[in-house]
Amino acid sequence: MSIGNSPEDERPFHDVSEEDRPSVGRALQQARIAAGLTVDDVSSATRVRIAIVHAIEADDFAPCGGDVYARGHIRTLARAVHLDPGPLLAQFDAAHGGRPAPTPAAPLFEAERIRPERRGPNWTAAMVAAIVAVIGFVGFTAFKGGDSGSDGKSQVAGGGASPSAGKTPSPTPTQDKPAPPKSDPSDSAIAAAPQDKVTVQVSADNGRSWISAKDHNGRMLFDGLLNKGESKTFQDSSKINLILGDAGAIQLYVNGKKIHDDFRPGAVERLTYTKGDPEVG
Repeated sequence: MSIGNSPEDERPFHDVSEEDRPSVGRALQQARIAAGLTVDDVSSATRVRIAIVHAIEADDFAPCGGDVYARGHIRTLARAVHLDPGPLLAQFDAAHGGRPAPTPAAPLFEAERIRPERRGPNWTAAMVAAIVAVIGFVGFTAFKGGDSGSDGKSQVAGGGASPSAGKTPSPTPTQDKPAPPKSDPSDSAIAAAPQDKVTVQVSADNGRSWISAKDHNGRMLFDGLLNKGESKTFQDSSKINLILGDAGAIQLYVNGKKIHDDFRPGAVERLTYTKGDPEVG
C-alpha cells in the first residue's frame, strides 16, 4: 500500500480565469453557430447590418458609432442567438470604462444633425389676411355705391337728368383668394397607404424622441426631435430606414398596420421597412 496522492489528486486543476472567458464578440459568434444561424440570418432577424454583425463578432465596436449603439446591438444580437444579454453587457462595460450615464435623446444626437427641419410658409395667416382685405374692400364699395344711388334718386325726383341713368354699373373688383396650400403627401391618412409604396407613420405617444428617416436612396426625409403627441408620416417607393433615439416613446404604423414591438424606454433602434411589411404569418 503506497502513501501519496490518488490519481484523481494528481490531475491538473484548471482555473477558469477572467482571461479564459470568451470575449463578447466570440461569445456571440459561438452562440450563433450553436444555434445553426448564419450572419445573414441574424442580420435579417435583428435588422442590424451584416457588416456590423461581423465587426461585433470580431470585437470591433467602432462601426457601431459609440458605446450607446454598441450596447444596443449587443443586447439585440444576444437575444437573437438565445443568450442572456446581461453578462455580455457587464463584460462590455468593464472593458470600456463602465456603463455610460443616461443622456437626453436630443443632446446625444445633436452632432448627427445634417440639416434643420424646414418650416413652410404660414398659409393660414396669409389666407386670413386676404379674406379680411376682400371683405373690407367689398364693404367699402357697397357703402359708396349706396351713397351714389341715393344722389341719383334725388336728381330724378327734382326733374334733373341723372348722368348715370343709362349706364350699367361696373362690376366690383375683387381680389383673388390665394390657393390653399397643398398638403404634403407624407401627411396623408395612414389607412389610405397605397400598396405599391411603403408608408411609415411615427407617433411620439409616450414621450419625445429624436428620429431620423431616409428613403431607399439614402436621402434624408426627416432628422429632428419629435415631441410627445406629434407624429410624422414617411413614404417611399421601396424602403424606409429609421433610427429611433428613444424607441420606448414611439408607436409605429407600417403600411396601415400597427407594429407591436416591445421597445424599451431609452433604447436606440435602427429599423428598415419595405412594401411587404409587416409580414403576414
